[in-house]
Amino acid sequence: MQVALPSGGLESYRSNSQRARIATEAWAEHSLYCPNCDSLRLAPSPVNMPAIDFTCLKCDALFQLKAQSRPFSRRINDAAYSSMVQAIRENRTPNLYALHYDPAEWRVTNLTLIPNFAFPLSAIEKRKPLSSTARRAGWVGCNILLEAIPADGRIAVITNGVPAAVNHVRKRYARVRPIQRLKADQRGWTLDLLNAVRSLNKTEFSLSDVYTLEEKLTRLHPDNRHVREKIRQQLQVLRDMGLLRFEGAGRYRLRF
Repeated sequence: MQVALPSGGLESYRSNSQRARIATEAWAEHSLYCPNCDSLRLAPSPVNMPAIDFTCLKCDALFQLKAQSRPFSRRINDAAYSSMVQAIRENRTPNLYALHYDPAEWRVTNLTLIPNFAFPLSAIEKRKPLSSTARRAGWVGCNILLEAIPADGRIAVITNGVPAAVNHVRKRYARVRPIQRLKADQRGWTLDLLNAVRSLNKTEFSLSDVYTLEEKLTRLHPDNRHVREKIRQQLQVLRDMGLLRFEGAGRYRLRF
């Protein structure tokens, strides 16, 4: 995978944002690959197709590309809040490639892949409505909160200008793909618990350790009155998916 952005013909575009959009989309068309199958190319979607930028013609996986010249930190600006929430609930979210490029060197610096099944509702932040003087007055957008997505679902494809091996990216994608089998309305709890367990910063942990996260999980799921029971259930779900291993006597180990 080359990290240099194409520059030919960009002099005909006046604004830097236009040049960046053309260059990153052209780079993506020739460089992005499908993590879900063995296809090494993605096909661009028809112009103005909402939220879908590329499709894998082999397995029909859908992809969205977000590119910017600043490093992605805590948030990714996304589309309408209601549309994103509905897409998650209806299992229609595309895989997301988040691309950070260096405008001085005209190179891709970082590229992160977020699988379409790795977005919990807790990762969608509602923005303030646009003011009454705005062209789309009252419109409500959203941000994707990266820290609310488990590290397992933030797959590094390029880091500091160095691409990861394709088979490594696909292996990481395959590890979390069992989450895709869950119903969309059940997936949020599983992802939130996995993210909470990761926040313990322990490879091996006890059920008591996870209970210390009860307050945090209650805030994320205020309608659930039996949080400890749900924690135990979701630990079993993660174990059955191969992401955790039960060591006995109330102890668990992260497998990856």
